[in-house]
Amino acid sequence: MLTAVFVMAGLALAIGAVLGFAAIRFRVEGHPLVEKIDAILPQTQCGQCGFPGCKPYAQAIAEGNAEINQCPPGGEENIHKLADLLGAEFKPLNAAHGVPKPRSVAVIDEELCIGCTLCTQACPVDAILGAAKQMHTVIAAECTGCELCLAPCPVDCIHMLPVGESIGSWKWKYPVFPLTRAA
Repeated sequence: MLTAVFVMAGLALAIGAVLGFAAIRFRVEGHPLVEKIDAILPQTQCGQCGFPGCKPYAQAIAEGNAEINQCPPGGEENIHKLADLLGAEFKPLNAAHGVPKPRSVAVIDEELCIGCTLCTQACPVDAILGAAKQMHTVIAAECTGCELCLAPCPVDCIHMLPVGESIGSWKWKYPVFPLTRAA
């Protein structure tokens, strides 16, 4: 009987070692193309593209189930970057998904806020803080400007303000091409 216990323990160790090796050796990494596409997208998680967030949209582009011109917050700059990455032809932004707007941030009028929490439930990045029946506020650094908090607000106390250009938010608007040396 003791021999049977040792044999079972030995088999369990051997099978465990084989499974551990297989888990390390055959580990499935995320799709590298999806990661590159997702890095280009603006990460607003706004859903204007018809997908619940930037990662699902990147997955759909990589699989060929979505066009590269469905992201209004990314604008034409991101469409150019996606076309270069995928070796595809540039297509202008599909107006059915919206129009590009300047980057903005949500601001809550504290005197009008009734603390209904509908905006906190709608925010895809948890940029709105507040408790039930208490005034809410927006963490400006976390707000992506997706505007998903506007529609559920029953008292229209949320307004979108454009983000001013500063040293921290300024971005070069033209594509940067690598310098090549003439031979």
